[in-house]
Amino acid sequence: MRINKYLSSIGVASRREVDRLIDEKKIKVNGVLANAGMKVSEKDTIEVAGKKIEKKETKLVYYMLNKPKRVISAAKDDRGRETVVDLIKTDERIFPIGRLDLDTEGLIVLTNDGDLFNKVIHPKAEVYKEYIATVKGEIKSNAINKLASGVDLEDGITLPARVKLIKTSKNKSFLSIAIREGRNRQVRRMLKEVGHPVVDLKRVAVGRLTLGDLEVGQYRKLTKAELKYLQSI
Repeated sequence: MRINKYLSSIGVASRREVDRLIDEKKIKVNGVLANAGMKVSEKDTIEVAGKKIEKKETKLVYYMLNKPKRVISAAKDDRGRETVVDLIKTDERIFPIGRLDLDTEGLIVLTNDGDLFNKVIHPKAEVYKEYIATVKGEIKSNAINKLASGVDLEDGITLPARVKLIKTSKNKSFLSIAIREGRNRQVRRMLKEVGHPVVDLKRVAVGRLTLGDLEVGQYRKLTKAELKYLQSI
């Protein structure tokens, strides 16, 4: 089995993270630095960042977290900042599916299931992520139509978004915006481009998964129905 798939299947990290660790020369197989395409098996001795990986049966776990602001969407941070993984009590080595920027709170899924990670983030999955945005100014229909049809950003035109105006005033507007891409700070950049910078941003849904009454900073295990839905993507 390819090394990135093998290590993700036993809960070490996502395939993408494994590839990054290989590029950084932090993975060895039988004492030799790994390369991205190499094949491994349970018979091989694998070290990640100097630690030998034990070939134990991994218990797959799945959590939903309501991420607070100022928490990093990563398994670890080289600057010592608090991460989403720090907020969940588990003995398994988990990682987040996707990211929320530092100043955005809301729904994020964490797991040690590398195959599920790849299902959800794959471009063909077309999973919509819904946000509630508070923006500056009274947003007009022309700006909403532009968001819905695609906004020309420095890295290309965005795919059409699902946009609903919740309420508006002279100073602020509140809207729901759902996108199926995962560009860096995409919602913030889209809204700034149409003249309404974000004041507050919260992700409330990923596909059919919703936050419900989960408080900021709290987490729970995914239900069987939620997990079945993600596995069906």
